[in-house]
Amino acid sequence: MSDLRDRAIQIYDAFTHEHRDRRTLLRQMAVLAGSVAAAETLIAGIAASPAAAAITQPDDKRLKTRKGAHILPDGKNINGYFAVRADLAHKAGAVMVIHENRGLNAHIEDITRRIALEGFLAFAPDFLSDQGGTPADENAARDLIAKVDYDSIVAEALGVIGMLKRIGGANGKVGTVGFCWGGGLVDRVAVAAGGALAAAVPYYGPAPEPAEAVKVKAAMLLHYAGKDTRVNSTGAPWAAALEAAGKDVQAYTYEGVDHAFNNDTSVERYNAPAATLAWQRTIAFFHAHLDT
Repeated sequence: MSDLRDRAIQIYDAFTHEHRDRRTLLRQMAVLAGSVAAAETLIAGIAASPAAAAITQPDDKRLKTRKGAHILPDGKNINGYFAVRADLAHKAGAVMVIHENRGLNAHIEDITRRIALEGFLAFAPDFLSDQGGTPADENAARDLIAKVDYDSIVAEALGVIGMLKRIGGANGKVGTVGFCWGGGLVDRVAVAAGGALAAAVPYYGPAPEPAEAVKVKAAMLLHYAGKDTRVNSTGAPWAAALEAAGKDVQAYTYEGVDHAFNNDTSVERYNAPAATLAWQRTIAFFHAHLDT
């Protein structure tokens, strides 16, 4: 069963990250599982479920939240989700939360609220804003993500950093965290941002070329999944290059867990012990680098 599960996740990851069609996914899963019905059950367990319960609630009275357009320093609008503690009485560091290739969905909004509850100003931009915003269908969102201009997205992310430096209640220090596609974007934003970014936390994100490590100024906390060979083939050289360049970097590999182990909306991927430990490290890291 373990081998079947691992193979199923590999097939599903090829579907999500190599943009294969769903018909191919279903055919391969049916061969693996023995029937179309069993394949559908297997796919449902691996895929993120939009119906999964959130750890925090959208109407949590401890928080002030707002979803809508925000103005970047260059005058451009970007949609996003903002959260802050209602009782926050001091200037705080800000954290940009970067979504997976499913776009800005309920899970990412949940993570944004979790970060806000820890005492940060938290903002999750929708990097599909120019395409009309994140669609409800996650497959449609993935198709749109595959077509975005990556340089333009990095530029938008730098604009978000500029906005968060000056937003009301901010202390001027900005960090970022991202997952999967968003983890890869975190690394690239760290390369492009220079000293504007104080701290960066990519979760299992495909990494840049190691030669880019010398450009990073932010402190880096890297999270990788032990069974995620696709990402780890780039992550290990990236972590080594950051260390060789004398950067402030910590890298952790969580053995025996899959890509997207932090995503609690995916039954088959989520690993509570690894996710909890990575989250504790992430919050402590942000406090160390973003608090005044």
